[in-house]
Amino acid sequence: MAEKFVVKAEKKESGNKNSNRRLRAAGKVPVVVYGGGTESVAAVAELKDLAAILRTDSGVNTVFSIDIDGQDNYDVIFQDRQIDPIRGRLIHADLRRFARGEKIEMTVPVHLIGEAKGLEEEGAVLSQALHSIKVLCEPAKTPDAIEADVTEIEAGHSLHVSDLKVPTGVEISEDPEAVVASIVIVKESDLEPQLEAGAEPEVAGEGQAEEPKEGE
Repeated sequence: MAEKFVVKAEKKESGNKNSNRRLRAAGKVPVVVYGGGTESVAAVAELKDLAAILRTDSGVNTVFSIDIDGQDNYDVIFQDRQIDPIRGRLIHADLRRFARGEKIEMTVPVHLIGEAKGLEEEGAVLSQALHSIKVLCEPAKTPDAIEADVTEIEAGHSLHVSDLKVPTGVEISEDPEAVVASIVIVKESDLEPQLEAGAEPEVAGEGQAEEPKEGE
């Protein structure tokens, strides 16, 4: 699994709008951490740290740790956020805290590995039908990806969700019969349209008028 983001934060004393403006001017963002069966906590984190998480591929779905004053460390995820409509920057965030042992549903990519046997046949093509998959697990155990070994797939056969192997503590939340990848045989006749003997392919502007474009 990839290294988890850890955001350093400080507890925030209650204040007014002016104090929040001063924080934002200093490159900080007010956040509220709640959930997990305990009281909510108001804190302040660096804008650059939170923005770095939002820029990742998983964005708001990224599970990360927030370390408040070096004492309280929680696994959290963005629950809500406010963006300045003019400057386009984060100005406030609500972070959902996870209780110990709590599982959540996450979407992770599916990576094909291995060289499929069926590709040895002429015209065989490996087709991937499922590029991501939903899994249920504790945030800390979320895999970067699920590897699908296609080595044993023969021509005309498929690899299904039920064939996938996942780490301990991870459950797949998908139809077991869903196709992940398959080997299909593509014939030359499938790649080119069948034309009648002596017929010429139709070209726009020859033999029929083009459809008028919208606005013309």
